[in-house]
Amino acid sequence: MTDEPLPESLSAEINNVLDEAGVKTDRRLVMRMMRTAVLLGEDGTDRLDLKIASAALAEMRDAFRLFAPFEGVPKVTVFGSARTRHDDPLYVQARYVAAALAADGWMVVTGAGPGIMQAAAEGAGPALSLGVSIRLPFEEKANSLIAASEHVVAMKYFFTRKLMLIKESSGFICLPGGFGTLDEMFELLTLQQTGKAEPTPIVLLDEPGGTFWNGLKRFIDEDLAPTGVISEGDFDRVVITDSVESAASVIAGFWRNYDSLRWFGDTLVLRLRAEPSDTEVEQLNEQFAGMLASGRIERTAPRSPEVADDDVLHLPRLALHLDQRQVGSLFRLIGAINSLESAPAL
Repeated sequence: MTDEPLPESLSAEINNVLDEAGVKTDRRLVMRMMRTAVLLGEDGTDRLDLKIASAALAEMRDAFRLFAPFEGVPKVTVFGSARTRHDDPLYVQARYVAAALAADGWMVVTGAGPGIMQAAAEGAGPALSLGVSIRLPFEEKANSLIAASEHVVAMKYFFTRKLMLIKESSGFICLPGGFGTLDEMFELLTLQQTGKAEPTPIVLLDEPGGTFWNGLKRFIDEDLAPTGVISEGDFDRVVITDSVESAASVIAGFWRNYDSLRWFGDTLVLRLRAEPSDTEVEQLNEQFAGMLASGRIERTAPRSPEVADDDVLHLPRLALHLDQRQVGSLFRLIGAINSLESAPAL
């Protein structure tokens, strides 16, 4: 990405517009968006491409405004088929797991359609449901529960919809579905496998006794992993279950002690909710030495950029040099951190 300069006179005019609009916060970023729009015009960009860029930016603004009042409230996204009927056991599972998490203070985000999406919204209730719907020529409007609450935004493009369904949530539950559901699930796996998204829990939930996800697991174990197209353990980040209680426990338990992470060059800093003991840090080093590019897992104070950003400065921290080929192991490290005796009780 390049920041091509505009003529000084034009930059001054844009600055005047920002002054008149009262834009003060993150002004450089707003300036970059306006500069990019001008450059698209200068490039003679195709009309269809301009419509895509314009609509995507407008849709993201609408979605940001929908989610903004609920910043700081934990959210879980539930994916699944729009075709699941009300009397299907999967519909019941989606409603129950959403209700369980909502009772624990989680908001439930869905694609706002019928089927599994409506079931999850029903389980959470209108006050704790958020919907990101898609405008299609032949189906789906926002389900009546979401539409009545006005906790919904409609998107034209799947890529902006998936961005918002994934970006805002701290956990994901996928129930059986078709191409759309599988696309969403594989996007989650890809983002986390490549390190483009922070670690978050992913649960594949089935009906009691269901076998929908077994074929996927078998395909990954027997066809993908042995050929080397994915790394051994890449799928370990996913939990397959037919239990509502287990699914809800995995989502909430992932955040028992682990809070967040931040990169500083090749150093990864993990922020925890409770200070580990010397013995526990030593145990982590013994258990996870193989995932380190160099050095040890060590306590650290907040780094200068964290101090400048006032970034959860009160939390204890561990620093390590992660081997980039061992990103999958990060989930196992987080699991071990959540299982420390010093971890807060659930």
